[in-house]
Amino acid sequence: GAQAGFGRPAPLPQTGWERLRELWRREGARAGAGEQQQFPEETVNIAKSAFTAGVVGWLYGGLPAFLSARKAFIESSHGEIFQNRADAVQSAHRAGLRSFIRYGWRWSWRVAAFATVFNVVSTGLSAYRDKTTISNFAAAGAFTGALFRMHLGLQGLAGGVMFGTAFGVPAGGLLMAMYGLAGETMQEKRSRERRELYEQRLAEWQSRLSMTEILDQTESNAQGRPEMERAREL
Repeated sequence: GAQAGFGRPAPLPQTGWERLRELWRREGARAGAGEQQQFPEETVNIAKSAFTAGVVGWLYGGLPAFLSARKAFIESSHGEIFQNRADAVQSAHRAGLRSFIRYGWRWSWRVAAFATVFNVVSTGLSAYRDKTTISNFAAAGAFTGALFRMHLGLQGLAGGVMFGTAFGVPAGGLLMAMYGLAGETMQEKRSRERRELYEQRLAEWQSRLSMTEILDQTESNAQGRPEMERAREL
């Protein structure tokens, strides 16, 4: 382990492709006295936003379907005979629950996929260009909208680009406003943390290198003394 960590720290990425590769690579992060391997914060945020979008999409599609199916069941079951009131209520809830699962899932995976593609593209553009701008979000929205509507032909493709751009610009503006309140964008924060970690590792490497040179010199001096004594005796 000491030998593996003795090499000079890898230099900071200089090109856009190097910064893109770092988004999907586990990296060391200081945690107390040790170092943990974890994905970059941007990648973790993409996974979190996909999960959140899936939940929101499920509620958006499932709740109206639940209420509609429950109401339709009540209106169409006046002639049916139930054992008691609780049995009738449970039957209505089961009908609503089936619609909640069915239509909630339809909306959930679509919203989660849209949010994931949008975030992957916008994060990738910010990493490649090494800066975060509204144009990154507009381009990500246009690409995502076109991807989801391209099966409808040229007209659907154009509509998807317009919808995606209309979604990406305000979403990007909101995120840029939040970054302004925080004092730095996500890309600026990552560049700063990457530089600080590199400088810390470089200082540790130089310290270990100096210590190794001192130990080598001490060992050489210790080996040289017996030889000098034997030479004097001769």
